[in-house]
Amino acid sequence: MGFAKKEYEFLKELGLNSTNPGCFVNGSWTGNGRVITTVNPATNQVIAEVAEASIEDYETGMQACNEAAKIWMQIPAPKRGEIVRQIGDALRAKLDPLGRLVSLEMGKILPEGIGEVQEIIDMCDYAVGLSRQLNGSVVPSERPNHVMMEMWNPLGIVGVITAFNFPCAVLGWNACIALVCGNCVVWKGAPTTPLITIAMTEIVSGVLKKNNLPGAIFTAFCGGAEIGEAIAKDTRIPLVSFTGSTKVGLMVQQTVNQRFGKCLLELSGNNAIIVMDDADIPLAVRSVLFAAVGTAGQRCTTCRRLLIHESIYQTVLDQLVGAYQQVKIGDPLQTGTLLGPLHTDTSKKNFEKGIEIIKSQGGKILVGGTTIESEGNFVHPTIVEISSSAPVVKEELFGPVLYVMKFKTLTEAIEINNSVPQGLSSSIFTQRPNIIFKWLGPHGSDCGIVNVNIPTNGAEIGGAFGGEKATGGGREAGSDSWKQYMRRSTCTINYGNELPLAQGINFG
Repeated sequence: MGFAKKEYEFLKELGLNSTNPGCFVNGSWTGNGRVITTVNPATNQVIAEVAEASIEDYETGMQACNEAAKIWMQIPAPKRGEIVRQIGDALRAKLDPLGRLVSLEMGKILPEGIGEVQEIIDMCDYAVGLSRQLNGSVVPSERPNHVMMEMWNPLGIVGVITAFNFPCAVLGWNACIALVCGNCVVWKGAPTTPLITIAMTEIVSGVLKKNNLPGAIFTAFCGGAEIGEAIAKDTRIPLVSFTGSTKVGLMVQQTVNQRFGKCLLELSGNNAIIVMDDADIPLAVRSVLFAAVGTAGQRCTTCRRLLIHESIYQTVLDQLVGAYQQVKIGDPLQTGTLLGPLHTDTSKKNFEKGIEIIKSQGGKILVGGTTIESEGNFVHPTIVEISSSAPVVKEELFGPVLYVMKFKTLTEAIEINNSVPQGLSSSIFTQRPNIIFKWLGPHGSDCGIVNVNIPTNGAEIGGAFGGEKATGGGREAGSDSWKQYMRRSTCTINYGNELPLAQGINFG
């Protein structure tokens, strides 16, 4: 088992062993489900074993979480913020080993792994400030001696189901805000990254224990679809945050809606970068490279479509092909690696199938298009020249495949950008204000993230993250996203002795 390797010694700093219980309920570790192995996608060698949660474990955990919610929501919000501040400090102390674990188990390069953990730390800082700003409005009343105001109260429990590509950051987006809003958190991490789920939970639970708080405030499950289905069906969980494919997200939404619960969905992306004829070409090429190749194309915000103005098409394409040919592929933990492996062997096979479909629909492979014969899940980053009307362009192939196409007018480029079912992220490269503001306006991009002169990926936590259409419509992290984690009451208070009615109605 790979756990015994010298280069894996850092895992012990995170409380991990060669065999691990994968279920944290009521402040204790257990796991009575099936035993699975987790592997290093760069070598496909087993790292460790994890005992997943059973449905019985789930029910035990939910009962304890339901009781803990009654305690947690009564603690003043700034005090809850102090706990989240301590979680941020605990993560700072484990930044390097936890970042290395993300790279080891997920496959993204080390700077991205460390950056993902830093994102949670930043979210903790953001949430601490937010804990003193969960403000409602005071609304003028039309009736004398009356006042109207909004009250925001916790939902109780928030369920968080995360995906493999950001195995801990998305938990941070949700949990930091959910906790300061007064909710307990129930987390089901991705089935293929259980060590990250365990390590993160160890850090959070350590802070709760240090402060003599119920461990069930944060409950975590390593498990498969049956645990996700249980969360979706559970009436004790008013809000379910799901990150994953549009297909599965739709099923989760339908299940939650049937019980009148709320969903926060972060689903598929099919993101485009438009390069206008006046663009800073070197800036655009660097941005496209990072957006298309980063995380081996396994971000929901990965650039999958590149639209280049016909007057500069060949110039941009030649520079981009040259940049692709210099990409260093290899072990994500090694310095200098830009492209690590795909996360699973299945992902590698899907890449191969996708290339065949692309060719069958008229796609011309300009660079890449092949897998790498190795023990890991490595593929060559790929650029494809293809028509924007090809059916495959409307879908999300989760790998480093970039479709390039040319356009004549801004209107044509915007139409192509908006022509896919997904609506997450988009970007345009131009220097002209009239183009920028059309792009940002009602006749511009239909995405939730609309950028100018930066890539489609790399969103900051201060802005609400999410997309439209088949991306699900959810918003996480900054702005006023906290309102999704609370319930709003409109309150009218009569402090007088009369009973005037609204709209001047006279009743007897």
